[in-house]
Amino acid sequence: MSNPADPFVEELRAITGAAHVLTDDASTARYVGDWRRNYPGAARAVVRPASTEEVSRVVALCATWGVPVVPQGGNTGLVGGSTPDASSREVVLSLDRMTRVRRVDPLDNSMTLEAGCTVLAAQEAAAAAGRLFPLSLASEGSATVGGVVSTNAGGEQVLRYGNTRDLTLGIEVVLADGRVLDASGALRKDNTGYDLKQLFIGGEGTLGIVTAATFKLHARPDKVVTGWVAVRDPQAAVELLARLGDAVGERVTAFELIGREALAQVLAHGTPGMRDPLAGEHAWAVLFDVSETSALLDPTPAVEDALAGAMEQGLVLDAVLAASGQQAHALWALREHVPEAQRLDGPSIKHDISVAVSRIPEFIAEAGAALEGLLPGIRVVCFGHVGDGNLHYNQSRPPGMSDAAFRAREEAVHDVVHAITARMQGSISAEHGIGRLKQEAFLQYKQPVALELMARIKHALDPENTFNPGRVLPLPVATPRPSSL
Repeated sequence: MSNPADPFVEELRAITGAAHVLTDDASTARYVGDWRRNYPGAARAVVRPASTEEVSRVVALCATWGVPVVPQGGNTGLVGGSTPDASSREVVLSLDRMTRVRRVDPLDNSMTLEAGCTVLAAQEAAAAAGRLFPLSLASEGSATVGGVVSTNAGGEQVLRYGNTRDLTLGIEVVLADGRVLDASGALRKDNTGYDLKQLFIGGEGTLGIVTAATFKLHARPDKVVTGWVAVRDPQAAVELLARLGDAVGERVTAFELIGREALAQVLAHGTPGMRDPLAGEHAWAVLFDVSETSALLDPTPAVEDALAGAMEQGLVLDAVLAASGQQAHALWALREHVPEAQRLDGPSIKHDISVAVSRIPEFIAEAGAALEGLLPGIRVVCFGHVGDGNLHYNQSRPPGMSDAAFRAREEAVHDVVHAITARMQGSISAEHGIGRLKQEAFLQYKQPVALELMARIKHALDPENTFNPGRVLPLPVATPRPSSL
């Protein structure tokens, strides 16, 4: 005897077509689990609308039925914010069919893309028009426009071009009652009241569903100098960043710090042919890009002079500059493979923190000593965008320790890292977001007045808690009481 049809699901099918409403385990599998496999879930249905109008109708239907909605882009998030819980109550609204490039305009240096367009496709669309879309992520082949807007993704070129918030000119968003806010224009200046798009950028899908976005484009670089440099210590890395900035200004596009344990894991678990770019086992390395858009200028001599001066002062121990695009790609592949290499190495504890650039050496020293005291032999996998103060400060288990014993210490490790971050007036989440993974620490370290304001905004825009309930802010989100604000 077959199960009776779910009338709500039947109404979804009437909106998008039956083929785009998934309910069986086989077809929903890739939508209900996260990349790190930490948050397996079960959805009442996965719905895949093809247009903003269909998204609007689906959201309105969910509001009528009181069904929670989990918006999802490429499902590359790292904090459990884009997959359903285990209740089978939530609907996953996937934007993976909305991939259209609506407009690319090289004269005003902007383009408008639908939310399901991947970051890589965005880069290619910009390149076809002779422009640069500078957002660059290890997951750019699957991460989507809607996802990076909703999480305010950073990436490798934040130092020069800023994060997603800085790159976004406008958005189109579906609200909790199904209405559409079209603020997707390409204006650089608009002083007519509140800048509403900023509420949804970094909102992690809790306030609305981004269906399209308009981004700034930039001139494509004519020359890129890529270097891999062994530095004395993190303090030397920060000083080298300042030296490069003095030498070439804003042309420093990316500046990544890579600890030895991170590189060792890549060399152990990476693809064949990966090798250490330098002789010897240096404790710390920097990978940088310096880019120039003018065909009349070459920053290479200035970079070489800056490195030579830093070497004379003992900041730089050894260095190599890529002689070709292929060599530059090989250097960046080492950095981009770190997360996957750590996954292959075994269980790990993840942190995505930021502090002032000048305090990075202090953070690394203090956190490393505290963790060694807590768990002798712990392996710190430290890497990240030191140019903007963002470190991926991860830990792997000590040699000889069981996976289970290491996992049992996870909360204690988090407590150490987050406490030091807070004491240095940093952030426990620089670019990955809060989701479910970091909610407890978020509630502990975020100012109470900020939490109250967030709850009030959530209630104003999503009074029935339809969008991503329990992510970022906890369940239930009560109606905020008036305060002295």
